[in-house]
This record gives sequence, structure tokens and C-alpha cells, in this order.
Amino acid sequence: MKQYLKHHEWQIIEEGFDPHLHRVSESIFSLGNGRMGQRANFEETYSGDTHQGTYVAGIYYPDKTRVGWWKNGYPEYFAKVLNAPSWIGIGFNFEGQELDLAHASVEKFVRVLDMKQGLLTRSFEATLPDGKKIAVQAQRFCSMADGEVGAIRYALTPINFSGTVKIKLSIDADVANKDSNYDEKFWDRVYEESQMGWAVVNAQTKKTQFQVCTGMEYKIEIDGQRVGGKVFTHNKEKYADNIVEITLVQGKELVVYKYAAVLSSENHPKEKLVKHCLAKVDEASKKGFATLLQDHVAKWNRTWQDCDITIEGDVAAQQGIRFNIFQLMQTYTGEDERLNIGPKGFTGEKYGGSTYWDTEAYCLPFYLGTTNPAVARNLLIYRYKHLPKAIENAKKLGFKNGAAFYPFVTMNGEECHNEWEITFEEIHRTSAMAYAMRDYIDYTGDKNYWIDYGLEVLIGISRFWSQRVNWSGDKNRYVILGVTGPNEYENNVNNNWYTNYLCAWTLRFTMEAIDYVKKNASDKLVSLFSKITFNEATEVARWKDIAEKMYYPEDKTRGVFLQQDGFLDKELIPTKDLPAEDRPLNQKWSWDRILRSCFIKQADVLQCMYLFEDDFTQDQIKRNFDFYEPMTVHESSLSPCVHVILASKLGYEDKAYEMYLRTSRLDLDDYNNDTEDGCHITSMAGTWMSVVKGFGGMRVRQGQLHFNPFIPGQWKSYSFRIEFRGRVLKVKVSQAQTEVLLESGEPLEIIVNNKPAKIS
Repeated sequence: MKQYLKHHEWQIIEEGFDPHLHRVSESIFSLGNGRMGQRANFEETYSGDTHQGTYVAGIYYPDKTRVGWWKNGYPEYFAKVLNAPSWIGIGFNFEGQELDLAHASVEKFVRVLDMKQGLLTRSFEATLPDGKKIAVQAQRFCSMADGEVGAIRYALTPINFSGTVKIKLSIDADVANKDSNYDEKFWDRVYEESQMGWAVVNAQTKKTQFQVCTGMEYKIEIDGQRVGGKVFTHNKEKYADNIVEITLVQGKELVVYKYAAVLSSENHPKEKLVKHCLAKVDEASKKGFATLLQDHVAKWNRTWQDCDITIEGDVAAQQGIRFNIFQLMQTYTGEDERLNIGPKGFTGEKYGGSTYWDTEAYCLPFYLGTTNPAVARNLLIYRYKHLPKAIENAKKLGFKNGAAFYPFVTMNGEECHNEWEITFEEIHRTSAMAYAMRDYIDYTGDKNYWIDYGLEVLIGISRFWSQRVNWSGDKNRYVILGVTGPNEYENNVNNNWYTNYLCAWTLRFTMEAIDYVKKNASDKLVSLFSKITFNEATEVARWKDIAEKMYYPEDKTRGVFLQQDGFLDKELIPTKDLPAEDRPLNQKWSWDRILRSCFIKQADVLQCMYLFEDDFTQDQIKRNFDFYEPMTVHESSLSPCVHVILASKLGYEDKAYEMYLRTSRLDLDDYNNDTEDGCHITSMAGTWMSVVKGFGGMRVRQGQLHFNPFIPGQWKSYSFRIEFRGRVLKVKVSQAQTEVLLESGEPLEIIVNNKPAKIS
């Protein structure tokens, strides 16, 4: 772990500049607004170790898969969220001496991310190699009030000298992705221009031909008075800047305001992109930094009113949950059904920034509980619109008759993951789409989703499962061979318990949906069956047979379900016996050694018990938790939150708290030594679930809210707010009592600690 950040309820604070931690901080202090975002790169030149990253939602590149072999059905490309044109550049040259913290003596360095306001501030004093000393304070935000606007206030004071400075204000589209398979740059030139006071660069992605136009304007002040200076304009391919020469006076503050507009062809006609961009940046410049910031903060205030979680008595825990919520809300706002949630959001490029099953299994509950139901519905519709591609994905692998196999990784519905054990074998992900549908319907009561969209998706998924299973004469049961479960430290196994369970459940859920639509919209059912050539009698009969005769590996002696066939052939060693220097395993051990070990990357059997909790007794959950958790290394970001929820249910309060800190501070403390690649955005939704479903014990059963809360001994109180079927509820739990208040909406009967209560 790297515990170098100060604990604070609303802020992330780094004091002192350590270049070895710079990439980690670039991830943690990232900014976004749902439309665009960026890592916390410095505005000024930095020649040290850094990963420049600016990202625009929905803009990607199909980077050709790089493997030494090829198999039928293998994805042709891996989709990359592109490192987009950078607009933050503000360089300073003092009579030939560049401001570059890699070659300066740095003092009083403080970086602060104010999560309440969505504002990044950085201050420092730097002594340059020639002895010049300056003080800097920089502020930056990506506007939540206008997703196409960003702004910077960069204040610089010469401490021990007067003289001239050349300020370079740039837009640079000549950028490269860190994860490019062939070191290829993904942008082509379209247009660039620079005139006094502004510049614009329009660039187009190769192959996909998305266009992103970036414009900037600026203003410069000294001691609050506007100054001009000598201006030199410069542009070249994919780059434009203004260089302004200003005379500095010792002790007098120079302030540069830089305004940027970032527009994409996803939202504007290409032929009008430059015009719209220049109009947008001019509008931002005229509003000014203070007004833009005021509008931005007002939007964040409204957001926090909807989704804040308060924890009294534990600053580290409070900081952790707010950091997770902050990153989620600046990654996805739910306003555009074409967009989804990448595992790294706007904080890095690992995993391609594409959509995973994390959205359905982890993120959907967060948006159900904190936003308008339309936001969660948009996440489901996103997958509905990708159904033709899911059918195409299945067809490439040899499946027929409209079988739908949803991708593990995607930008447009097409599979683009390039590791075979994931692409071909982690098939449980396709049922995550079905489970998300159940989650949405249970929470909102909107069963009409089955009628409008859902049933067609479910039939496609069930057709996939009915072809993927095979009958075992030896076991006299249906089996599923050659898979990888959520625990990716097991590849190519037979009868992964989680996968088998999801298969049978999905078939039953689809049959339930057919019955509902038959009773409530029979005309639409007939139309759908005709459209997809569905033989109800034949296909449903097979689904029923599979669901009733599915094989589940089990150890009856221990009373536990086995992760897969042969799991007990492993040497069962608890993680407490692992030497500290061996962790994390995925960075210290060979893959061969990991696969032969019993160690679990993330919840697998326990993941299923979390999803289908009411299918199991308390004793079954306890035995399986006690068996598997001691062997779990939690080297997937998705693992700890599931353990919080189950440990809370079992009354394992110390374990629940331990796992809560791990999930909430996973990136802040860099538990898995990988935060430099970007924050774990999708697992952050699991942190919200840790509080609401774990400590708060919130469940929805038969359309009714249940709460069975407990409070960690380290806390005085905690509270959260949820939206549920037109109501807004505030839940506060202290060491003495639980309060549930109805903030808006009609009176509601809920269950608290297994007792009915009416709130009004």
C-alpha cells in the first residue's frame, strides 16, 4: 500500500512532490464530467515520468489485436478509448529557462482535489536551475454544468527576480496511447488554426473517423489588471498555440485564464464542428472563470444532495466513500444512452476504457439508488441496442438460431477482448445482462421493460445457454465445459458453479418473462416470436429440462459448493500463510503457479450467493464464506465489496469493516499496486453497495424495501439517501438507533429489522 495522502472528509490532499508517486497521483486526482476527462497531468512542461491522458466519451479506435497465433472467432481488434487532444498546456520560459519540475528544486508542493466542488488545485514553489524562484497556484475543472467546457486559472509569482516570460498556450493532438499495440498514433489532421487570443485543432481518428475539435481562448492579468504582451501564433499538423511575451515584476502575481471547448462529431455535424467549437469556447471565455466555476459547483452541490453518504467518526472511511462516489458521478451522468461506464473511466487507458459486465453486476444498483430510474433504464437499453452484435458474436463462435453472446469487452456491441481465456471462456458475463434486468424490475416495478425490450434480449441469451451446455451421461446431468468464472485465477475449468447456476437461473427467468408478456401484451409476444422465429413449445421445453437437470459440483462432507470440478485436488492454503513479498500474486508469481494454486482473485461462489441470497440458507452462506474467504487474495477490485455485504449479513463485523476499507480506499492507498494505470471506477459502485446493502442491509423483496442495519464500532453514525419508486428516503444509523425518513413522495411501508414500519 501507498498511504501518502492525508485523510480529509471532502478533499484528497498530497503534500510534498515525490516523482515516484506521480503516476499514481495523476490517476487519483483525475477530473471528468461525463463527456470528457483527464488525468491530473501538470499544465506546465514536465519531462519526468508521466502518463498524459485526455479522454472524450464515446471516441475509440479499433487497435488491431496483437497475438502470435489466431483462432476462429478471435476478435480482430481491441477497442481503445483514445488519448485525445490535450488542451491544458501552459508552458513558461523565463529568458531561456523552462519551468519543469523534473529539473527544479520543488518546495511546498500541495495538490488538492476538492470533491465537494469538483476542483483540482495545485500549489508549489520552484527554484529553477539558474536560481530563479517562483510560486504557483493552479486551479482546474471540467464543467459539470456544460460537458464540453473546461477551464484553468494558473497564477504565478516571481519571488526573487523580474524579467520577461514567454507563455505558451497550446492545443496538442499529436498524442499517443500508452497501450497502442504497434506504437501507432491514432489521430489524423483535419484542421488547425491559431490567431491572437485563440487557437483551434480538429483531428480525426483513423479507421473510425470520429472527429474531436478542441478550441481555446485565454486572458492574462497582472495584479488583477488585463495585460496583452507580444503575441506569436504558431500552428503545425495537429497542433496550434499562442506564445505571449510578458514582463514580470518581482512579487507581482501573473494570472493566466485558459478556457477550452471540446466537441465531438458524436454530438455535432462534422462540417460545423470548428464553428461550434469556436462559439462554445468564446461563450466560456465571456462568462469567465468565476462564473463557470460557480455553475459547475452548483451542479456538484445538487449531485451531492442526491448521492452523498456521510460517516461520522472515521475520516478515512468518509474520504473513501466520497472519493468513490465522486469518480462515479464524474464518469457517467446517464444523460446519453449511447454511453456506458468504462472500468477506468477518464483516469487511464488500461482495459481499453471499454464497457465490461461490471456495469450490470456492480454499477446498476448505484444508479438505481441515487438517480432517476431513466438513468438505469438507459444502461439496459444500451445492451438492447447491442443485441444484433451479440447475436453476431455468438454466430462467429458457431452458435445458431439467434443465440446471443454478449461481449466481455466492447465499445459498439462487438467483442474486442484479446485474451482467449476471457474472450471465449468467461461466458457468465452474458447472464449479467439478464440479472441487471431483474435488478431493475425488482427495484422500479417496471415489468413493462420485458414487453418493450427485455424479452427479446432474454430469449437470445437463453438460446446461447441451451446450445452451450451438453448432456453428461456419466453424471446424468447437464454440464458446462471449458470456462473461466469471475475468479480469473482459474482458466479452462469444467462446471464452474457460478456459471452453471447463472445458466439455469437465466432460463427460468426467461420463462417467467414469457409468461408475463403472454398475459399482458399477447399481441407483442406473437409479433416478437414471428420476428425471431421462436418455437415456444420446443425451445421452452429444452430450457426447462436444462434448468431442472443442471449439475452443480458440491462437497457434501464440508457442506460447501465447489468452485468447479477438481477444486479439492488443489492444496488448500489460507492467504495468511502467503509471504508478504509474494503479494500481489499477479505481479510476483508465474501464471502457471497461480493457476495451480487454490488462491482466489475475486468472489466466485460467494458472488453467486450475493446475487441470489434468498436462494440459500444462512448456514449455507456461512459455510461457503468460511471456506472460500480465507483463500481469497482480493486482487480484483470487484471482490472486497461482495465480502462486505456477505460478512455484514453473517454478523462478521470486523471482516466487513476490513473489506470496506479495502474497497473504499483501493485506489487511494493503492492496495494492488496498480492505481498508476487508472482508478477502478466500476468497482467503486460496489463500495456504495458495501454501505447501503452491507452495513445498511438494504434489500428489495417482492417490491418492498427491507433494512437490516448494523454500524461498525469505529463509527458514531452513517447515513445514506436512496430513491425508490417515486420516493426519496434518508436512512441514518447510529450506535443507538436507526432512523428512516421520507423526504419526498407518498407514504411507504418498509421492513426494518424484520418488523414492518410505515414512514410518511
